[in-house]
Amino acid sequence: MKEILSYLFGYHQLSSSQAEEILMEIAEGRFSESEIASFLTVFNMRQISIDELDGFRNALLKLCIPVDLSNYNTIDLCGTGGDGKDTFNISTLTAFVVAGAGYHVAKHGNYGASSSCGSSNVMEYLGYNFKNNESEIKSELDRCGITFLHAPLFNPAMKHVAPVRKALGLKTFFNMLGPLVNPAQPKNQMVGVFNLELARMYQYLFQRSDKNFTIVHTLEGYDEISLTGPFKLISKDKEEIIDPSSLGFSRINAGDIASSGDIQGTAKIFMDVLSNSATTAQKEVVICNATFAIQTINPRSSFEEAVAEARESLESGKALSVFQKLINK
Repeated sequence: MKEILSYLFGYHQLSSSQAEEILMEIAEGRFSESEIASFLTVFNMRQISIDELDGFRNALLKLCIPVDLSNYNTIDLCGTGGDGKDTFNISTLTAFVVAGAGYHVAKHGNYGASSSCGSSNVMEYLGYNFKNNESEIKSELDRCGITFLHAPLFNPAMKHVAPVRKALGLKTFFNMLGPLVNPAQPKNQMVGVFNLELARMYQYLFQRSDKNFTIVHTLEGYDEISLTGPFKLISKDKEEIIDPSSLGFSRINAGDIASSGDIQGTAKIFMDVLSNSATTAQKEVVICNATFAIQTINPRSSFEEAVAEARESLESGKALSVFQKLINK
């Protein structure tokens, strides 16, 4: 690792194959936690390259326990995190709204590394049992329209990295990798990113696949459509900056979508949204994100049709019913 760090500290970049090889060696437990921490922080000091991101992704996909959901037209809704905004679990709630609208969702998630309550934290707190058995996962999709894929169960080789990420409490390149390494490799994906440089990288990588995708970044720094201001949207066939008011959504304040700062309070917000008893701002931000997710999986749907589907799923209780089915088996 000493040679690798010296190379990187000399302002050099790794090739895709070098990045893949190093991450495979980390997974094999060849390096100490302090060496891993030094390696991770290099990429906080400079922007990761596309080749490095591609190599790290390839390593994790080789190491993961795959899940074959090719018979389902699934979508993942997974943000990178790492935006420092500490919002409530918007993408996870969006996943339930999309499932409530009748689509299949394979939601990839993890414990929060740089936020107070990640998607896995809230799902576990609310009673969901993580699993990596393919037949159980397919059963959930058949019964509920959604399954939750807890990243550590599908990439046990990364056990050497998890404590380092937790101790650092910072965004690392693993935040960038999360949405790229869903073990089901869904056919559709909506992903929020924490900056525009990363949006460009995702665009490049996704365009090399046959995936339907939507990448979003609110210009104020959110890795989702926050409704606090204009956001960038990149998909297969378009790229634009959109103001929420042009969509019929009112702008909201940052405090309107903040988490409570602890798991109990954030889980309460989560259930309030699903129960249609949250604030208007909390509900609207989920509905807006769900609208674009529906358009990702169903590109022929107009914006008006998609927003109606999302709103009906939440306000009629369908999204809540999906959640209850998933938790109560």
